[in-house]
Amino acid sequence: MIDILIVEDNEEISRLLCDFLRSENFTVSVAHSGEQALALYEKYGAKLVVLDIMLPGIDGFAVCSKIREQSNTPIIILSARISKEDKLNGLILGADDYREKPYDIDILIAKIRGIFKRRYESDVLVCGDIKLDKVKKSVYKASQPIQLTAKEFELLLLLMENIETTLTKDMIFNRIWGLDSFSEPQTLTVHIKWLREKIEDDPKKPKHILTVWGTGYRFEA
Repeated sequence: MIDILIVEDNEEISRLLCDFLRSENFTVSVAHSGEQALALYEKYGAKLVVLDIMLPGIDGFAVCSKIREQSNTPIIILSARISKEDKLNGLILGADDYREKPYDIDILIAKIRGIFKRRYESDVLVCGDIKLDKVKKSVYKASQPIQLTAKEFELLLLLMENIETTLTKDMIFNRIWGLDSFSEPQTLTVHIKWLREKIEDDPKKPKHILTVWGTGYRFEA
């Protein structure tokens, strides 16, 4: 998974922003259209999306809405459209912040670092009776240690970081096994089954890892 996906049709702006963020040790990908942004997000995912509104093809509002349908990934809108209606629309569609162009790059990077610190740099996730320690790579259920394989741990971490959000099967598979993997998509179904057997009170009636039929899976506390 990449750190930041920049969605900006102005190549000079996107290149400068990309250079600044990479100098801060973020991994960055750039999309110059809404369609390209959604394709990249579906394949690789992103921990944060920096999104322009005025794009060729589908606009940034549509991109924001589509991403928010399947993930709670933080989204920062950067736009020259500064009317109250545009700002409200972006926030209603699920953006975490709406900032005007031109923007101060130092303030933007501070904002991004703050999001990463709050969202991703906490060492421990607790959801209901499940506790996951990222550093120790350990998992506990009701204070009892649970032994997981490396892939099971990655899968549980992804689900818990996106709690109460439905993730598509393709997105999960691409993020955990990667596009170049020799594994079959059925591998995901098998790992979900194994994970449920380890963390659910009743694997046949799961309360944490829920199946969203025809779409994917969602983690509930």
